[in-house]
Amino acid sequence: MQDPTRLFDLLDWRKELHPERPVFKFKENGEWKEHFIDEYIEKVNLISYALMQLGVKKGENIGLISAGRPEWNYVDFGVQQTGAVLLPIYPTISEEDYQYILNDAEVRLLVVENATLYKKISNIREKLPKLENLCTIVPVEGVKSIEDIYEIGRQYMAEHPDAPQQLQAIKDSLTTDDICTMIYTSGTTGVPKGAMLAHRGLIMNVQEIKESPGKTWTKALSWLPMCHIYERMMGYLYQWLCFTIAYAESIAKVGDNCKEISPNMMACVPRFIEKVYDKIFRKGEKMSGVGKKIFDWAINLAFEYDLDESKLSAWYKLQKKLADKLVYKEIRESMGGELYMLVSGGATIQPRLTRFFSCVGLDLYEGYGLTECSPLIAVTNSNKKGRKIGSVGFAMREIEVRIDPETNEIQCRGGNVMKGYYNQPELTAQAIDADGWFHTGDTGYFDPDGYLFITGRTKSMFKTSMGKYINPEVIEEKMKQSPFILDMMVVGADQKFAAAVIAPDFDMLGDWYLRHTAPTPEETEAKGKKGRKGKKGKKCAQQQKRSVPSREELIADKLVIARYQKVMDKYNAELGETERVKKFVLVADTWSESNKMLTPTQKLIRRNVEAAYKEQIETLFK
Repeated sequence: MQDPTRLFDLLDWRKELHPERPVFKFKENGEWKEHFIDEYIEKVNLISYALMQLGVKKGENIGLISAGRPEWNYVDFGVQQTGAVLLPIYPTISEEDYQYILNDAEVRLLVVENATLYKKISNIREKLPKLENLCTIVPVEGVKSIEDIYEIGRQYMAEHPDAPQQLQAIKDSLTTDDICTMIYTSGTTGVPKGAMLAHRGLIMNVQEIKESPGKTWTKALSWLPMCHIYERMMGYLYQWLCFTIAYAESIAKVGDNCKEISPNMMACVPRFIEKVYDKIFRKGEKMSGVGKKIFDWAINLAFEYDLDESKLSAWYKLQKKLADKLVYKEIRESMGGELYMLVSGGATIQPRLTRFFSCVGLDLYEGYGLTECSPLIAVTNSNKKGRKIGSVGFAMREIEVRIDPETNEIQCRGGNVMKGYYNQPELTAQAIDADGWFHTGDTGYFDPDGYLFITGRTKSMFKTSMGKYINPEVIEEKMKQSPFILDMMVVGADQKFAAAVIAPDFDMLGDWYLRHTAPTPEETEAKGKKGRKGKKGKKCAQQQKRSVPSREELIADKLVIARYQKVMDKYNAELGETERVKKFVLVADTWSESNKMLTPTQKLIRRNVEAAYKEQIETLFK
């Protein structure tokens, strides 16, 4: 069978190769429900017919706001088959952002997932003059639903006996170079822009990485936002490989869903990897005796792992085999027992975590790219020399990648690059030069073996008053190796030195604080009563559990501040004099999408962090 050249070709591809295997799994009313290819094709076609009835034309933008679920894909391919362009939008952004994007993209038909999102759009409906049709996926009383869209499609078929031929004619007219989706960038450095992507770029991405997953793998878990091009591309990969895609209930339920589904691979972001490791680390911190010694030995052994196993000694391999039985196997079982590959994107991974997870048996792969590149520019692979610690892999085979000799900026050219920014010719010209090179804004280098290494973003770099340039991301990545730091931002533009705003990992910090501080007299008294019997004794035993001080109290505690100074001292020793963090401030907030400190892919929105802690930052430099 011929390889797909348009994304919706994956429907016939799956129907031909594995019609018996579920395409999707989605939890409804506490039970996992399977969705098969025949239902998939039927509902995709009904959506296409409905759009034809509504007069949707080629190139028109159709909006979708939803978390990952089967219907997301039905809408996606239903839109694509008509030549229209799917505009997926994050479910977590503000009403103001929705207003800007929907008006900028001139959306007249919008599908939202549920009542919560319907209400957000309803609140700004009067400010969306071009929006004509709004429906939900999950039924909302008194509101059109996706079932109504299906019914419009059925009516069109009933009124037009040649509807299948009409739709096929439209599909036949579409090429791999036609625009299939538009993704608005997260806006970390300015107003969001709509990057227009063609089928070709996403198909190239899938073809580049489709050989890495194991031949017998059949299951994937999806939990990242489907509106982000990274998870979107991974979804197409899973469909190309005829996997069953299970959609996680939420980020908080990923661990539970892993145990229920036992996926073979999963896409994630570095922040997720760090949190998984921190959870493992905290478990070890609570252990004691021989068990803790074995656990610590196994963890430290993993940090010595080399991706090229031919470099490992026979003694190391013997120890690894023992550690696997005693420790690593349990870690894998906590992720479902059949998870063999984690694919990370969005930012660089700490090298030690690549070693750790790969040694444990959860091979960690990296990719590098941007929304504008569909998204991949470089990626690691499962070949013998396909990965190197600290590298994002090799440049994609069918594109050109170069490093600007003056700025070290990474630039690329090829079929993966966007068609441009929607209605933004000047911004498009700034991003893509006259020779077709896309300017990423990221800095990096190729080593002699052809591996690409990322060193930072040109827009994140700043110069001190001493005339020295500092790349804050390099410092942040190194400091975040500490389990005490959940997030941090290095500051110091036009100042004499670098400083930092630190958002602690309060779970880790709370555990540490209780272990390193003496109990209060009340706690001591409760502990002395723990031997009492009966209900009263049980109550006393419950009382002896110590409570952690509030976040505000913790970050003001001299013992805590001293502990963070030790962290700074440790990693400052590995940095150059001008890169060292001379002062820092701890903050009580956890940075997230909801407080607009992080993008949906967990990248720092630096301007927002700097604005939120302006007074604390100014104090650092007094």
